[in-house]
Amino acid sequence: MVLKPKEAWHEFAVSNPRLIFFALEALNSLSTSYYFFYLFFFMADEYGFDNRDNLALAALNGFVYMANAWLGGRFGQRFGYLTALQVGVVGMALSLIVGYTLHSAWGHIAVMALCTLGMGFTWPNLEALVSEGESPAALPHTLGIYNMVWAAMGAVAFFLGGALLEALGERSLFWLPVGIQLVQLLLIARLKRKTGAIVLASREPDGRASLSPASRVGRVPGTSSGSPGRTRPTWFTSLPPLNPRPIARAKMFLKMAWLANPFAYIAINTVVAVVPGIAKQFGLTPRLAGFFCSIWFFARAVTFCVLWLWKGWHYRSGWFLGAYMLLTAGFAGVLLAPKLALVMLAQIAFGLGLGLIYYSSLFYSMDVGEAKAEHGGLHESAIGAGIFGGPAIAGTALYFNPSNPQSGTIAVGVVLVIGLGALLAMASRNRGRF
Repeated sequence: MVLKPKEAWHEFAVSNPRLIFFALEALNSLSTSYYFFYLFFFMADEYGFDNRDNLALAALNGFVYMANAWLGGRFGQRFGYLTALQVGVVGMALSLIVGYTLHSAWGHIAVMALCTLGMGFTWPNLEALVSEGESPAALPHTLGIYNMVWAAMGAVAFFLGGALLEALGERSLFWLPVGIQLVQLLLIARLKRKTGAIVLASREPDGRASLSPASRVGRVPGTSSGSPGRTRPTWFTSLPPLNPRPIARAKMFLKMAWLANPFAYIAINTVVAVVPGIAKQFGLTPRLAGFFCSIWFFARAVTFCVLWLWKGWHYRSGWFLGAYMLLTAGFAGVLLAPKLALVMLAQIAFGLGLGLIYYSSLFYSMDVGEAKAEHGGLHESAIGAGIFGGPAIAGTALYFNPSNPQSGTIAVGVVLVIGLGALLAMASRNRGRF
């Protein structure tokens, strides 16, 4: 029997929901990467922002995201992941539509903050969507795909973003992401319609909200929590088995990963905010900057692929600490190397180290505990802390020592070394658990 398009979509949505979740993730990575990465070029070209100004802009972005991502995760845990995702995408799209009409620096700063608020409702719930209901054995496989999808799309967005900005004009920074977000909203609406209405949280005797894995996402059309004879999709029918690893050991790695990931994003967003300055130093147009400064994005994506295929790094402190050292060395090389070839080599080390640090934070967040959206929100809030911390530290150093253009890099480098010391201390105190 040949299915009609609507029937075919229903069958596909029920049978392959994670493929659609990964598609939503890919679109989210493309739209947010293009806007947030190339906003620094836009502000430099339109309003004369220098490194210090762009670092302040990045710090504001991180502060807003840090405060909001956890709330976005809690919202999804309470009202459903798809509903939270829908709220976030609508918020970003409306912000960018307003941004398209504005012609003032302060207006664009406000738009960026509003767009960041919306983004805080997307990533924690996308992480929860793809990982909910997975057993500990299957979780690394699923998270590996998740990491490769967003990293690859982010790399493509940065690589091609400069060329798109030159070809389509600087206002494409707003309308192109909105076009992508409209596709996301269509997918979310049809997915919600075909998998049923979102089930509201029930209440425990003590008044706390409680959501089953199925109700956090949605239910099959015609079902309800009290209607026997109906079956939910197999992808959310039961809770996964308990984590087989010693829970104290698992939680210790989670704490280490949550400590290291903000430091990794301190480095990332210091680099991203000053890419226009690096481009100016080496005489690169936005198009060429996208080509030459995207190497670490691809190195990170390749690292995710390797870590997906090879599980030997799980709960191994040596690999974790080595990755942190590699990203610290790569950070220094990217910002201090006097030749473009050396900057390109340093980006490879930077991306390799970042890959394992980020993968660890997300994997341990999803591997320890049931509240996946809330844990995802904490993971994303830690990212926000790094997005805020790096630019804030570098910008402050440049403010008090403007005569030394490397003062920001040195200040962030010192902070990264302090982070390494804290990780080594944690590993030393808990050596018996490793």
